[in-house]
This record gives sequence, C-alpha cells and structure tokens, in this order.
Amino acid sequence: MTQAPQPLTPADYLTRILNARVYDVAVETPLERARNLSARLGNTVLLKREDQQPVFSFKLRGAYNKMARLSAEQLARGVICASAGNHAQGVAMSARKLGTRAVIVMPTTTPQLKVDAVRALGGEVVLHGDSYTDAYGHSVELEKAQGLTFVHPFDDPDVIAGQGTIAMEILRQVQGIGQGPGSDRLDAVFVAIGGGGLISGVANYIKAVRPGVKVIGVQMNDSDAMIRSVAAHQRVTLADVGLFSDGTAVKLVGEETFRIAASGLVDEFITVDTDAVCAAIKDVFVDTRSIVEPAGALAVAAIKQYAAARGTQGETYAAILCGANMNFDRLRFVAERAEVGEEREALFAVTVPEERGSFRRFCESIGKLPGGARSVTEFNYRMRDSADAREAQVFVGLTTWKPGESASIAEFFSGLGFSTLDLTHNEIAKEHLRHLVGGRLGTGSGAPERLLRIVFPERPGALLKFLSLMQPNWNISLFHYRNQGADYGRILVGMQVPDEDDAAFSQFLGTLGYPWFEETGNPAYRLFLRG
Repeated sequence: MTQAPQPLTPADYLTRILNARVYDVAVETPLERARNLSARLGNTVLLKREDQQPVFSFKLRGAYNKMARLSAEQLARGVICASAGNHAQGVAMSARKLGTRAVIVMPTTTPQLKVDAVRALGGEVVLHGDSYTDAYGHSVELEKAQGLTFVHPFDDPDVIAGQGTIAMEILRQVQGIGQGPGSDRLDAVFVAIGGGGLISGVANYIKAVRPGVKVIGVQMNDSDAMIRSVAAHQRVTLADVGLFSDGTAVKLVGEETFRIAASGLVDEFITVDTDAVCAAIKDVFVDTRSIVEPAGALAVAAIKQYAAARGTQGETYAAILCGANMNFDRLRFVAERAEVGEEREALFAVTVPEERGSFRRFCESIGKLPGGARSVTEFNYRMRDSADAREAQVFVGLTTWKPGESASIAEFFSGLGFSTLDLTHNEIAKEHLRHLVGGRLGTGSGAPERLLRIVFPERPGALLKFLSLMQPNWNISLFHYRNQGADYGRILVGMQVPDEDDAAFSQFLGTLGYPWFEETGNPAYRLFLRG
C-alpha cells in the first residue's frame, strides 16, 4: 500500500525557495519607502514593487518555477492554466521562453487589458465562466481532453516556492533601507490573498528566517474565502465573489495553501472594502506616480487600517504591490471612490425651501462650515413641487479635513434650517444616486425655464458672483456641477426667466464673463428634464 506523502514543512519550503528558478524571466523588484504615506501614518511603509515585473505582476515567478521543472515530454505536449489574468500572463511568457504551447482559460469578467496581454504573449485564450473557479473547472476538462500539463496559479509547491522568492528579496533589501542600529527593522509584511499562493510562499520563508516578523493576510470583504476557511477549520466555497479586485476573486482556496494559512504561519487576517482599496491606489500613485490594480493595493489599504486600529507609531511595514494590470476605464471609478474611501469627501442630500434667496443662503453656509470652507466636489440641484409646498432637493459633495466629519457637517446644515441626510456611507448614493439626481419641472412652475452650460473658474467665490448678478425675480430651477480635477468646472443650470427679461438676461450673461452655451433646445433636455 502506497503511503501518502508527508506535508512539506517550512524547512522544505525554505530549500525550495532558495533553489527556485525565477530569474530567467523575472527581475528582483525594488523595495521602496513610501515617503508621503509613511509621514502621514507615523510608521515606515515599504512598497515591494512587484508591479514592475515584465508582466506587471508577481505571478511570473511561480509560473516559471513550475514550468522550468517540467520534463521535455510535458513541455512538448503543452501546458494549460486557469487564471483571472496575472497568472495567465506569467504562464504565457514562461511558455514563450521555454518554447511550449500555452492554453489559458480566463473568466469572462477578466479585464480586456489582461486578455489582450495574454494573447500578445502567444497564449491561446479561452473565456469561460464568471470567476476563477468557473474557469478552473473548464480548464480541467481541456487538460484531460488535450493531454496538457496543468500549471496551477496557487495550489502547487513549486508555484508557492516561486512566489516565496519575494520574501527572500524583502528580508535582504530591508537591511539597506535605513541607517544605524535597527535599520533592518521590519514589524510586519502585508500580503494580498486570492487563492493563497503568494502568502503561502511568503509566510514559509519569513517564519523560517525571521519568525519575529508578522505575516498579515489581506482579503476583500466580498471575496474572503481564505479567512472564512481558516475560521471554519475547513475549506469554504463562496457562493459568489466581488469583481472589483478581480485578481483576488477566488471562490475556493487551494488545499495546500489552506493548510499553510491555517497552520499558524499567518499571524493575522484583515478585510478591506472597495473604498479603502481605491484610496490605497491613490496613496500608491502619490508616492510612486504608478497605478496598481485593486489587488495590488490591498496590502496598502490593510496597513492604513492596521495602524489606525492599533495607534502604532515608529513601526515598519512592507506591502507587496502584487500587480498593476488595471483597465484605464476603471480609473474614473477609482478616483471618485478614493475620496470617499479616505473620507476626504462627504455626501449629503439637503432639502432647500423654494423661496427667494434660499439657494444662495445654502451656498453661503458652505463657506461658513466649522473648521474652514470646503471645496465643492459635486452639486446637483432640482426644484420640485411637493404636496404642501415647492422645495428643491440638493445632492452635494464636499471635501473634508479629517475622517468622521460628515455627521457634524450634516448637523450644521440642519441647524440652519436645511433638512439634511448624510449619505457619505450610503452605497446607492455613492454608486448611482449622484449621477441620477434630476427630474422634470412641473408645467405650473412659473416662468419658462432656460438651460445653460457655463464654464466656471475653479476658485472660491465664482458661484456667488453668478448668484449676486442675478435679478431677484429670476429663479434657479436646476443646478448640476461635478469637480473634474481641472482649472475650470462645467456647470449645467436651469433658470426661470420671464420672456420680458430677455434683454436683461443677455446683459447678465455678458457681464458674468464666463463662457456659456444655451442648451434649451437640446433634445436630451426636452426628453429627461423638461415638463
């Protein structure tokens, strides 16, 4: 009777990592101090720049280490893998280096950037399913049908050993970061977890060489299969996974990676949410002028959360920036949510009574907020008729000086007589409502409405200048503004102006001195905003 092989020990993995073949294709990436983030947190934050690998991800290490150990017969038949994108590129590049065929099964949700990159490297892409687990099931079928060798993205000792070379580099590089006694201090390494291959390699090496350094695993709060599995003492399959961090969207972790993560080598696990990851992407950009993908920012988001929860000062943390395969179109979402994730933006729904001067009074109140005036990041205003009276609903975004300010700002507005609802942590408001505020103006709402597009300079007082030049009998019925991060803001405004005031209105626009465009005849306006 054949005896089952004994599980590999940290010493076994240490030997495999020291002998890993990765540098035929991978490079030793820098370990850099994040100066701005370190200063903000009062702790030294080191960034392990795996985003600088030839395929912009650490996955190349494990894929090549596995494939370089295949027999000539296996290489002749070709290899197959399932991957959300980064492992796929690693396998494709390794196959090109080793002269073998590579079939890559990817979820249909994989960003097009990663699909195109795999094809450019010579990989044969097959799209199947909504997650890694779906793609994996299909790849197993193709493996048997075509006699290919499967290269697992995480649940393989050779793959794990290849990823472990990152920890080997970190412990060597940290000795050159500081100066004087204690210059090699390293309190914890933060590691993103999808299937668990990266943290398995990192934990085995660090605990074998410097057991005093903590290894902290990080998962998205909507893709936390490893954390749930460790808590349940058995592998747990998630019914669904979030897709924002597609690089860690794994429903079921590996058998070997689960064994390692549950063995005590990982000191702690942390979950982070989408807003925190978006804020971390911005933090990395500020310090490096590089953009990492969501999975690549998980470790930075966790460091911020860890330091804040414990109030640490003077410690040294390393974050592995594990990938940078980001679709450019996603940056719009990331930039918007980063401000909320860092609580640098607060969102409110404010009801303003539709009476003379109330809109201006609300705008002036923003400049009187405790702690100093805030920049307006978004402003939607639409007059409406209610059962009892006419009023206007305002959706407004404001910059904040520190986290947790939104409640006091809402209280300030309410104290001035403006009914206010704090929407800063409202998911529907953040994701959808801010783009949907509007509605039709009732047919009995007074003078005719004219719609204008106006280019405002992004400086304090520009809006108040506009309001002060208006005649008292003109009414603002719609107002929409979004900060675009430029020197000029683009505003859409609806104004009720009596027909007999046409000449005065033209003079007003000329005096204003801002570029403007009449949109009253725009068909989109007539369809969606006009009664």
